[in-house]
Amino acid sequence: MKIQQIEPAVSIADAVTPDDLKEVAHRGFRTVICNRRPGEAEDHPGEESLRARAEALGLEWHSVPVSPGEYSDDDIESFGQALDHAPSPVLAFCRTGRRAVHLWAHARSRKPGCDIPGLLKAAHEAGHDPEPIREMIDG
Repeated sequence: MKIQQIEPAVSIADAVTPDDLKEVAHRGFRTVICNRRPGEAEDHPGEESLRARAEALGLEWHSVPVSPGEYSDDDIESFGQALDHAPSPVLAFCRTGRRAVHLWAHARSRKPGCDIPGLLKAAHEAGHDPEPIREMIDG
């Protein structure tokens, strides 16, 4: 599990397992957002075991399952609501972190006064190409 901070109270990660959640809690995260779809890969045990483990560790759990590059307004709104209202710090994850960073960028770009260059820089520093994000936001 590779965790990258994208803003002071929000980080993203690649695939998280139930065993990883103990480390997530130990690092001080209070909320987890899962962006993986049920059955998308063999390494994804399914949301039930992840949710149960997260809750047992005192983590708040949110699920916004999306396919890569397919983010509806409802998906973006749900992700943004979790960021705005769930206890922080927040860890969002998918298989590589790309969906998590894309949803974060979409949600944050809708805020008045959003620093788009800063948002793109944060995505780049977390190891993600900012160009697809720029195209999604501008499109």
